[in-house]
Amino acid sequence: MSLEIKQKWLKSKYMGFIKIFNKKKFTLISIFLFLYVILNLFDGKRGLISYFEKKNTITNLYKEKKLLTKKLNFIEKKNNMLTDFIDVDYLETLYRKKFMVGKKDEKIFIE
Repeated sequence: MSLEIKQKWLKSKYMGFIKIFNKKKFTLISIFLFLYVILNLFDGKRGLISYFEKKNTITNLYKEKKLLTKKLNFIEKKNNMLTDFIDVDYLETLYRKKFMVGKKDEKIFIE
């Protein structure tokens, strides 16, 4: 009886799938490998999409670095005006801004 079951199984449609798979094994494996390589080329940690994202973040970081260095230089320049040699003109502008101080017969307009 087990022989009959085996013969039925061999004649079933599942056996046809196995025969096709055995005949075209190389083609199927090469298709799956090709798809795997293509997916990893475009997606993944080292893929093409992540490359452009990282390139974009690098350019943004360079822009931010330039902006911060400009701000730092401006603040250092202000600090040097107050510490090394006292710049009277700069102190006068600071007084006028913060304390609304003016000279005699001078009109002050507030923005």
